[in-house]
Amino acid sequence: MPAKIIAVANQKGGVGKTTTAVNLAACLAALGRRVLLFDLDPQANATSGVGLDKIEGASAYRVLLGEGSLLEKIKPSPFERLEVIPSEVDLCAADLELARTQNHLQAVSRSLKPVLESDRFDVVLIDCPPSLGILTLNAFAASDGLLVPLQCEYYALEGISMMNRVLGQLRAAGVNPHLDIFGVVMTMFDGRTKLSNEVVGEVRNLLGAKVFETVIPRTTKLAEAPSHGKPIIHYDKYSSGSAAYELLAQEVLTRLNGA
Repeated sequence: MPAKIIAVANQKGGVGKTTTAVNLAACLAALGRRVLLFDLDPQANATSGVGLDKIEGASAYRVLLGEGSLLEKIKPSPFERLEVIPSEVDLCAADLELARTQNHLQAVSRSLKPVLESDRFDVVLIDCPPSLGILTLNAFAASDGLLVPLQCEYYALEGISMMNRVLGQLRAAGVNPHLDIFGVVMTMFDGRTKLSNEVVGEVRNLLGAKVFETVIPRTTKLAEAPSHGKPIIHYDKYSSGSAAYELLAQEVLTRLNGA
């Protein structure tokens, strides 16, 4: 069965997008899946979040412009069954460069083809930039579905309506006719506040079964883990953040198996 490609995306920064991409990738790998974490964000936080250095020329930049193979860019992580296509700052130029090429929304899809044909992975998670630029739209064009982290705050739903509009446009244009939201995960949840509980309730009312049961808590350990270059399950396995991402990974697998 070919690998499922999931883009982890939210055009708003600071919502736990990269935290979710890194920790979900690590938890899926710990559950026995062969996972490729594709860091498509020029900030390269997913790269450093799994303990890899940001190295000039290591990103997918040149491959997206038609030079070389993405297979050559894959690096092992320190964690079993988790491999990475790193990012670095040169990806900033990709938005501009890709805009000048033919079929510019298909560059990621085209580049991933040999990776999928190699049958090395069960799941590919793409950490998208926090914008709806050309790199993010490329990730959408290549993906089987989107996983959207939403912070438990009042403006959370605005992001979803914009995302839905973009998905509709990509489907209508035939770029990715079957693209849909794979799931929404509520992040930075603080059960002590009325606001967090109200926002989760509101999002569940609006989006129903698209919202994962698991909510990700706001914790110090989750915030600390990236500075140590470790996903939360390898940094503090018994923390509430670790438990939450392990549960999320199980929910993701259930949905993937049902797809």
